[in-house]
Amino acid sequence: MDLDTLIIRWFCMIDEGLQTLLAGKRLRERGSQPRLADSEVLTLEVGGEYLGLGQDSTIFAYFRRHYLHFFPALAHLHRTTFVRQAANLQLMQDQLWQWPYDRIPHDPQIAIVESLALPVCQFTRAPRSRRFRGEAAYGHDHLTHPSFLYRFRLQVRVCWPGVRCQLEVTPGNGQELAAAEDSTAGTSGVGIGGRNFLAPRLREQLAQRGVELLAPFRCRKQDPQPHLSRALSRWRYKIATIFGQLVERTTLKRLWAHDCWHLTSRLLRKALMHPLAVFTNVTTGHPPLHLAALVR
Repeated sequence: MDLDTLIIRWFCMIDEGLQTLLAGKRLRERGSQPRLADSEVLTLEVGGEYLGLGQDSTIFAYFRRHYLHFFPALAHLHRTTFVRQAANLQLMQDQLWQWPYDRIPHDPQIAIVESLALPVCQFTRAPRSRRFRGEAAYGHDHLTHPSFLYRFRLQVRVCWPGVRCQLEVTPGNGQELAAAEDSTAGTSGVGIGGRNFLAPRLREQLAQRGVELLAPFRCRKQDPQPHLSRALSRWRYKIATIFGQLVERTTLKRLWAHDCWHLTSRLLRKALMHPLAVFTNVTTGHPPLHLAALVR
């Protein structure tokens, strides 16, 4: 499909999801309705994230230049008003992802648990930086250099074959094992983690709740079940694909936020875009995680 068709389809999906969530009630108890409808604002945000426009100003400028025929109210709207309205829709963003999630074929009994570092600023600037003072923290990252970063950590739980079902932001020094325990609360089945999730105590705790935690053996040379470890690693490639899409397409590691209000809004719009794209792929007959196949 072309980009125009994708935008129309996502607008219809978001508008239907909002009407279902509100169930006939008004989102704002007082005051007049905004010039740009909430479903239009959310469509602009997820559409901009799919196009790789990570900044609010870039999203606003792009759609104002190219899509005034779809969103005529943009011609009479200031950028700051658009950004403020988008940030105030965090609750709707957090709930809307459930609409495509319930409609995507997936197995809730098989989940993958993983985390990703979200840098706040450069390591050398961290002592004098005022960003997220008391909220972010120093942490070790095995994938980047320098390995110690001033950051948050994004904890994600994904159901097979690649449907994001839980998202949590913790300080950079948060324990991954504790986050894994939180992300599997109220669930059952099999949970697959990385080599650092091979913790007997955690496995026993989760087993009492009906969750079997599996992880590759830490030392490959001493691995008693190398075939199982290789199979688990192949399954975890799914979440690596999702992280890669979020980092490359939505610039996840460059959020350009100075406070938790805007940070949460920008994370949620990226998290909303992905299940919408997966659901659109499923309904059009494409592989679920082939996001590039949506627009041709």
